[in-house]
Amino acid sequence: MKITHFGHACVLLEIPAPGTEVRVLIDPGTYSTGFEGLRGLTAVLITHSHPDHIDIDRLTTLLAANPTADIVADSASAALLSGLDRTVTTVQPGDKLWVAGVRVDVIGGVHACIHAALANVLNNGYIIDGSVLHPGDDLETFPAGHAIEVLLVPAGGPWMKIGEGIDFLRRVAPRVAIPIHQAGLAQMHQQLHYQLLRNLGPEGCELVVLEPGTAHAV
Repeated sequence: MKITHFGHACVLLEIPAPGTEVRVLIDPGTYSTGFEGLRGLTAVLITHSHPDHIDIDRLTTLLAANPTADIVADSASAALLSGLDRTVTTVQPGDKLWVAGVRVDVIGGVHACIHAALANVLNNGYIIDGSVLHPGDDLETFPAGHAIEVLLVPAGGPWMKIGEGIDFLRRVAPRVAIPIHQAGLAQMHQQLHYQLLRNLGPEGCELVVLEPGTAHAV
């Protein structure tokens, strides 16, 4: 499998399958760049309806250039896409679906709390091919029953502190951890958070910081 990080929460998974390659894009949002030119997408998955995870304008253009791509989202994100002449598969935690033969399990429930005075939103985490977890903005839901090989671990956001990210990484204990959700951090703090994740993560876990737009085999 190859993983490409387009900044913040947006990643592309390229999964080998018999006679083809399944290309799954997750969370093309406003803080991410470089995904606009992607073609041959099999599916686009949206974790939740915050703009840094779903850029409606660029996503509309992207979907027009990928007319056969499946669209999978939580109900609030699906409502934002209701103006498209496309079917959106609405999913919630506990659902399981197949994308061109690749299994996707939906976990999660709600976005991590930013403040009690703010209304919260739904949040789907996705386990792709039984081994890769994108949690969206949720560090509480543990992927029970799955041996996660690759965790896309949030490194920063107004709803988290890095200690929570470290604890989540320790609970999941993947073989590889790839930091995401870092666009709101200053460069100095990005490097500090990566160092903390690397030094305080579980034994045997490799932290891999991806260069934007560059595919990495895992």
